[in-house]
Amino acid sequence: MVLSRGALDLPELSGARTVAAYVSVGSEPGTRVLLEALRARGVRVLLPVLLADNDLDWAPYEGAGRLVRAGRGLLEPDGARLGPDAVLEADTVLLPGLAVDGRGMRLGRGGGSYDRVLARLAAAGAHPALIVLLYDDEVVAQVPEEPHDHPVDVVVTPAAVRRTGPRA
Repeated sequence: MVLSRGALDLPELSGARTVAAYVSVGSEPGTRVLLEALRARGVRVLLPVLLADNDLDWAPYEGAGRLVRAGRGLLEPDGARLGPDAVLEADTVLLPGLAVDGRGMRLGRGGGSYDRVLARLAAAGAHPALIVLLYDDEVVAQVPEEPHDHPVDVVVTPAAVRRTGPRA
């Protein structure tokens, strides 16, 4: 709940018309309250749909009752698919992660899905705000970095909001 409140107050979310987000699973910081609050504000929320090649398609979030259990235990919207390029319409992208460092470099889960999303955004010249929600102990000194990695702009933890990366 605290994470959602901290994130909702960010200018990157309070001024957004379209937000690409995700439904948290397992021990990830919860996103459901945030998704509902954004939707209640009239924000168009896009959620990922995992494709067979680990790329992401997108579909609109139409409420918790319209989420279905998919592969890998993920919850995905059951509505119309918008295509992988739908993320280009986002003003802000919420990214899942395992850790982030002071430079804003994010460690993902290893499937490369969000690496593809970030590459797609860069190739299109799109520059949405990139935000990751983590627990305090997931902000670390350094994460492994690959040439294709992109830093996030904001890290929200229960204790603080940290601005990182090139927009800090």
